[in-house]
Amino acid sequence: MLQRDPWLLPDGVDEVLPEDAKHLEVLRRRLLDVFECWGYEKVIPPFIDYLDSLLTGSGHDLNLQTFKLTDQLSGEMLGIRADITPQVARIDAHTLKDKKQPARFCYVGTTLHTVGEALDKSRIPMQIGAELFGHSGIDSDSEVIQLMLESLAVAGLKNVHLDLGHVGIYRALVAQAKLTPEQELDLFDILQRKANSELNDLLEKYNVPSHLAAIFKALPTLNGDKGILDLADELFITADEAVKAALSELKTLATVLHAYYPQLTISFDLAELRGYHYHTGVVFSAFVAEVGKEIARGGRYDNIGQRFGRSRAATGFSADLKLLATLTKACNDEVAVKIFAPYLSDDITLTAKVNELRAKGHIVIKQLSGEQNYAQSLGCEQILEKIDENWVLVPLN
Repeated sequence: MLQRDPWLLPDGVDEVLPEDAKHLEVLRRRLLDVFECWGYEKVIPPFIDYLDSLLTGSGHDLNLQTFKLTDQLSGEMLGIRADITPQVARIDAHTLKDKKQPARFCYVGTTLHTVGEALDKSRIPMQIGAELFGHSGIDSDSEVIQLMLESLAVAGLKNVHLDLGHVGIYRALVAQAKLTPEQELDLFDILQRKANSELNDLLEKYNVPSHLAAIFKALPTLNGDKGILDLADELFITADEAVKAALSELKTLATVLHAYYPQLTISFDLAELRGYHYHTGVVFSAFVAEVGKEIARGGRYDNIGQRFGRSRAATGFSADLKLLATLTKACNDEVAVKIFAPYLSDDITLTAKVNELRAKGHIVIKQLSGEQNYAQSLGCEQILEKIDENWVLVPLN
């Protein structure tokens, strides 16, 4: 067997070096400050948890993405979180169950995936997000989407494109067609793959009424600008009220968002079913031209807290902080001036001056004993020199 180089990292696992780490931390702080200003309180769930808790609500989608191990203390199955949202749902439903009014939480932390996504091989995204519990309706959906857009703007991302969908449309159509759970999954798979010929055969095989079959066949084509909603209005004329109500929610939400962001480009995809086993209503994604996948996403996932003893409405969004940092690396973070302090172990006044400068946010690097003056190689622009018994800053020549 070939000997592996000890400095290699596992596939999909990376390390963040000083310059990038600094930018990542600045961005993390900025976004958390935005969340706080909107009333979202930070929580820090554990990196490892009981497997059934991690897979609550989203188990069908996350089971294969979750690393599993056996707890040596209890013998129970544990998992390393692949998504933080279920943990935040537990905090709302159990730990803070006495909080009856709507609750707003935010978080940031590393997650671990067994396999990286197709366009992003990283298996350790740093998930940042916000969740709103205890309110159903357009107001909370709109707030979470606005917070997402505001966060992306603060991060320095421009010309964001928003994509809206509603899984309630498909759920209501399936219920109206009286499909069994197995039939529903078969249809779901074909719609996700946009396999039109298979779709025709399946609808015929399951004896779906012709007026509903026409809607199912049209779903994959119902994506585009706001005109798609008008087209869907005509197409859904034979659908039940639940389908029409979901479509009406999308229209109202789009109107609200356009009022706040007149220049925002919004598209609609009525066959967007990613997270179908997890989401219950409006779903949304944010895109920018330079990336071939969404840079943030979210949606409504009511009743996720039922497993933990309290079922209530919920909506939220999340993003990979490391991806956002990569996209905004060219943004000008405030660069602190580096200052070099010479080695003088017994000079109390020098120590006092160094402490004063650091307290003001300056970077001061002290020379170590026996080392040469290497200020320039460290990128220092100023040096402390003693003039007339006072330590003063002098530009480095």
